[in-house]
Amino acid sequence: MSALAPGEAVDAAALPLVHASLPVDEVILGRPTTAAHALTAVGDVEVGIWEMTPGTASDTEVDEVFVVLAGHARIEFVDPPLPAIEVDAGSVVRLAEGQRTVWTVTETLRKIYIA
Repeated sequence: MSALAPGEAVDAAALPLVHASLPVDEVILGRPTTAAHALTAVGDVEVGIWEMTPGTASDTEVDEVFVVLAGHARIEFVDPPLPAIEVDAGSVVRLAEGQRTVWTVTETLRKIYIA
């Protein structure tokens, strides 16, 4: 699928995604994979779908707001240290550029990101 055209719609929950293994240095537990698909750009902002299968992995974030479509995860904020959060369908989260996080996905997590 290419980028969305004005007036076009897509079922973000059912869109097939191609997964790849995470870099070994990011994986903490299990064998999680991720997939991403950019849907469109609005000005300088990208909107897309991202998915991670069960497992635990570290990440360094970009400036982003996301909405969880399906699944469940715990996100720990390593740097700067903040309280961990649990996310599932309907959760809306704001991440900041450079935050270091640890994601523990217990049910494949699919989100729409705006970054």
